[in-house]
Amino acid sequence: PAKKKDIRDYNDADMARLLEQWEKDDDIEEGDLPEHKRPPAPIDFSKIDPGKPESILKLTKKGKTLMMFVTVSGNPTEKETEEITSLWQGSLFNANYDVQRFIVGSNRAIFMLRDGGYAWEIKDFLINQERCADVTLEGQVYPGKGAEESEKVKNKTKPEKAKKKKDADKKSNSIKEDNRATKQKEDL
Repeated sequence: PAKKKDIRDYNDADMARLLEQWEKDDDIEEGDLPEHKRPPAPIDFSKIDPGKPESILKLTKKGKTLMMFVTVSGNPTEKETEEITSLWQGSLFNANYDVQRFIVGSNRAIFMLRDGGYAWEIKDFLINQERCADVTLEGQVYPGKGAEESEKVKNKTKPEKAKKKKDADKKSNSIKEDNRATKQKEDL
């Protein structure tokens, strides 16, 4: 049996314990629970297209908060970025998408979505905007209409892998040549 304390002598820990006891028997609706305590939405595997990995991401992010980075093309000031992204946010709001916007640089903003299932539709809208340089979603960079041509090509073809392969081939050829040269020296 716990000692009875005078309510005026309660500290923060006692108040937290009292609140937990009080809320233990309350019927809290699922929507009112914090996101980390809500049960995950069931995934309907019949809707998944194995050819499109984005369909899997859409279903797994449904109902979860998600953030995407958006870069404004050109060399805008922070105020210009604020105005441009505000227009985009307004358009999305008019299309019934709940999006919050945070400016994080002179040409960058974060768009936070309450339901990540809509992220790819919003990404498609953003990359079709004239002043959108790129959108970063789940680690993937999607070039926008406002991206420079070199950036669009770089993101589509990914020449870094081809370049790495060429560098590796050059190294292996130089090693072979080095081995041949040392063999000739030994023969002399």
